[in-house]
Amino acid sequence: MQPSLHKHGFSLQVLYNVAVGLLLLSNVMNAVEGRRRSSYRKRVNTELYRGLNCRKHSAFITEFGAKGDGITLNTNAFKAAINRLSRLTDDGGAQLVVPPGRWLTGSFSLISHFTLYLHQGAVLLASQDEKEYPILAPLPSYGKGRDAPAGRFTSLIFGTNLTDVVITGANGTIDGQGASWWKKYKSNELTETRPYMIELMYSNGIQISNLTLLNSPNWNVHPVYCRDVIIHGLTILAPTHSPNTDGIDPDSCTNVRIEHNYIVSGDDCIAIKSGWDEYGIRFNMPTQHVVIRHLTCISPTSATIALGSEMSGGIQDVRAEHITAIDTESGVRVKTSPGRGAFVRNIYVRKMTMKTMKYVFWMTGYYGSSRVHPDGHYNPRAMPVIEDINYMDMVAENVSMPGYLEGIKEDVFKGICLSNVTIGLAKKPKEMLWNCTNVEGVASGVTPQPCGFLRERKVMGCPFPEDKLPIEEVKLKVCSVPVLV
Repeated sequence: MQPSLHKHGFSLQVLYNVAVGLLLLSNVMNAVEGRRRSSYRKRVNTELYRGLNCRKHSAFITEFGAKGDGITLNTNAFKAAINRLSRLTDDGGAQLVVPPGRWLTGSFSLISHFTLYLHQGAVLLASQDEKEYPILAPLPSYGKGRDAPAGRFTSLIFGTNLTDVVITGANGTIDGQGASWWKKYKSNELTETRPYMIELMYSNGIQISNLTLLNSPNWNVHPVYCRDVIIHGLTILAPTHSPNTDGIDPDSCTNVRIEHNYIVSGDDCIAIKSGWDEYGIRFNMPTQHVVIRHLTCISPTSATIALGSEMSGGIQDVRAEHITAIDTESGVRVKTSPGRGAFVRNIYVRKMTMKTMKYVFWMTGYYGSSRVHPDGHYNPRAMPVIEDINYMDMVAENVSMPGYLEGIKEDVFKGICLSNVTIGLAKKPKEMLWNCTNVEGVASGVTPQPCGFLRERKVMGCPFPEDKLPIEEVKLKVCSVPVLV
């Protein structure tokens, strides 16, 4: 917790509750006003937004019988609307507009050349009925479910084999109502893995932007086996005690741009993944060419950005800058274990500010959890290669332990570079400030002085690529969406 918050008797959980309460009150007032005027609504105005592509056709979810009263189940209305709009994919595409209101729904699937737009005051409420989430087979790069060995519930918003998909709004809200799912998970009641909030598979040309995501049952945003992904301007909020509520998890994806996001989470704010043990090794699809910038993260028990632990397809060329972490367990963390195989390499982090941290640097080659491996068929001799991990231009304060760097005895982590790093310690820091085993690298201008495994160099700077990734060159278009008034 931040000292200034304690001084006034507050906690992060209280601030979280107040923020969510104000947001929900605003949504309710918008919904009431929307119902009051529903008898004379007409499409007379438009709003502008930025999208990968603009759409020729528009429809409101109300045209398909949906009711935004927070009680009526609208799953069939969303499915009917998207089915009807699918006829327009070859005629300029279509956008489905969700006006102010509280729209209860189960899982539904998107289509190509399509935009889902949530107006300000629009709230998608995820049904808590398990029957509203069809069961899918485990992901092929995972082999088993993460919560249980069986399959997984379909995400609230789902899509597969799509091209040109936009999920955006005027800061509309998606509320996963995840508390019942968290309770089942903690009580070991689940036989399938909890649904994610948004999951898109085998797709390219994806934009998810300008929304507030609340209380996801599991991970919030999960693009998997995708290319050319932009995730921009999200506010993601979950109680800091909620299980596995990762913010954004690109998984076996190429060309990903994640920027201007604010995340409060019960797990990693961003977790970069690529499959689990022998299944990920066999599937062999890395996550690569990722840029992360202008991120604010609060996660007292997890990482600002995690690399792994499921990384068996490999992770490479990740560039993170302008990152702020507050009351978070660690900065950019590498987590893996024997049996994972593959690699984490060419990681670049700079311009990071951290306040109230357990660790600044944390790497482990012996990551453990309740289910470290999907099954007993993994190869314990499949060692991950961890190399060329670069951190520069970082400032931290109120830190308990600057670094815990733990490679694997038979598989040393190499090429670690730290430069221009200033770390202010907590009033009662750990007795051992740096704990380093089975790592090799260099350091320059690091305070307090790092462990001997990181050789000191007086003049040195860690590298950071100066070229731009293709996804950074993508420009969003100015599009319009109708407004009911």
